[in-house]
Amino acid sequence: MVKGNPGGLNERAQHVLRVLVQQYIDNGQPVGSKALVKVAGLDLSPATIRNIMADLEELGFLRSPHTSAGRVPTVQGYRFFVDGLVAVKPFEDQRVEDLRAQLGLETDTQGVLASVSEFLSGITRLAGLVTVPKLQQMELSHLEFVPLSENRVLVIMVTNDREVQNRIVQLPRRFATDELHQIAAFLNSQFRGKQIAQLRQDLLRDMKNARESMNQMMRAAVEMAERVFEQDADGDGYVMVGQTNLMTFEELSNVHQLRQLFEAFNKKRDILHMLDQCLHGQGVQIFIGEESGYQAFGDCSLVTSSYAVDGKILGVLGVLGPTRMAYDKVISVVDITAKVLGAALNSKA
Repeated sequence: MVKGNPGGLNERAQHVLRVLVQQYIDNGQPVGSKALVKVAGLDLSPATIRNIMADLEELGFLRSPHTSAGRVPTVQGYRFFVDGLVAVKPFEDQRVEDLRAQLGLETDTQGVLASVSEFLSGITRLAGLVTVPKLQQMELSHLEFVPLSENRVLVIMVTNDREVQNRIVQLPRRFATDELHQIAAFLNSQFRGKQIAQLRQDLLRDMKNARESMNQMMRAAVEMAERVFEQDADGDGYVMVGQTNLMTFEELSNVHQLRQLFEAFNKKRDILHMLDQCLHGQGVQIFIGEESGYQAFGDCSLVTSSYAVDGKILGVLGVLGPTRMAYDKVISVVDITAKVLGAALNSKA
């Protein structure tokens, strides 16, 4: 058998698995023993290689497609490869410097995120995505309200002392300009400097415990704030570029698979849920195939890293592609891009 230390593989089996996975990533075709003999660099016969491959298959690292005598990696095989066998090298490319220069020219966060997503997609020829910083993770700096027609109000919200967001809320009645000024002044005095998440908790508590004792203006202020902050800024939860690149991979070209993928892209919820899980981790994180927990991404991998401003994690960026992706390149690209994005946002502080 190919087992070495408990829970692992001996060095010869690891080498065979590494070469097989790399060959499959490069060529997209099941790998046979004869091909491995030529590239593995081991003084082993095809029969010995076949035995090792059979053992790897029995252990769940490989599988045999029905139409071929060769093997392809399973999710478990990719996971072992990514966790211990892949050789990731620092990504050194003039395009990184070009990205730094481009981000320095962008005047708003949305432009920065769009440039990063395009960069990730262009470098990897896969789908690049970046989450928009969540409102809940930001601190309120200033609020203004501008009356519009039909009981609507334009909300101008400054967060983290520099980010400006505009949104329109529908109210149950028309508010006069003076009323809106009073409400904005009250909310700014009460909640300036607080995280939006904490602010919402305080509002819910106030509404539950003291609503009857509030005067009319305070009740209006709390109701206004509830409508403003109940929107979690997830309508455009991430910027994604390069989805059509995925159609060029045979394993993702099935009409049913493509329909599932693009429905997931349109709904956004599943991808955002996966990305939200990455907010709590350190460094590069990888979901391979079924590890995502979503059927639509069963033949895909997602490589991500969080980005931060002033030491606070604001979002996640990453690359989505087939499980047969060039992990050695993608991991390093995602890692350096997260650092470049964080530095760019910090410089705009």
